[in-house]
Amino acid sequence: MSLYALDQICQKQNQALPRGVIIKNAYWYTKKGASAGGKAIIEKYGKVGGDEMYRKKKWREWWEKEGKLNPSSITNPLPFKKPRFSKELAEFVGILLGDGGISKRQITITLHRVTDQKYSMFVRNLIEKLFHLKAGIYCDTRSLADSIVISRTGLVQFCVEALDLKIGNKVKHQVDIPLWIKGRQTYRIACLRGLIDTDGSVYTHSYTSQGKRYRYKKIQYTSLSKPLARSVYTILKKDIRLNPRLYKEKDVKLESQSDVKDYLSFVGTHNKKHMERYKTA
Repeated sequence: MSLYALDQICQKQNQALPRGVIIKNAYWYTKKGASAGGKAIIEKYGKVGGDEMYRKKKWREWWEKEGKLNPSSITNPLPFKKPRFSKELAEFVGILLGDGGISKRQITITLHRVTDQKYSMFVRNLIEKLFHLKAGIYCDTRSLADSIVISRTGLVQFCVEALDLKIGNKVKHQVDIPLWIKGRQTYRIACLRGLIDTDGSVYTHSYTSQGKRYRYKKIQYTSLSKPLARSVYTILKKDIRLNPRLYKEKDVKLESQSDVKDYLSFVGTHNKKHMERYKTA
């Protein structure tokens, strides 16, 4: 069964995941199954498919004359809700710009299996609310990474065309917050929350001075996309009136205790680990 289904059952029964569960990558069986099936067919029938070039030629003729003109449940994109611009959609964009990625067919958000467990549920609920889709979740058995995955070509097109996001490597593209978000303060702040909930951290800075030990909290956001780091700095400074510092055009830090407190009070967080780390002495 899928890990997502097992996770849902365990949550409803208020039970932990069973011990001894073996988690495999999605479609782990595809290569083995295809190879075994191909060998079995060749052994039974010999060469399969006849003249391959002739078959492709006739298929192309059919496709140009009839196939592409007829609606089909196979070729048509699967449906989803197209939401209007909103604070929730802006936060989703922030999450994607943080720990997300977009390919030609999929949208993926990768989070830590342990520390981001509750936040992962928030993200999946947000996706369902915005797009009326249930996201799948897949575990990387080689690490502690869980990937929230939506396979929808139409949703990818929506993210690119309507939300002004890009397919591929975010650092290579040097992505920035889309203009439709930058144009409204409530959207900017919601997007900021998504960015810091994913690519940000709350941590304790400690040092000793004259024999006395001091400890206080800081917030740091890191992005190798320079426009994105500068946008986070600008929103913190101009919209929330804080005193961030920008280091090497990639690290944005809130270092004063009042700034950290004001950020969490005004912007807030949906990632429980940030608040838990803030409250920990």
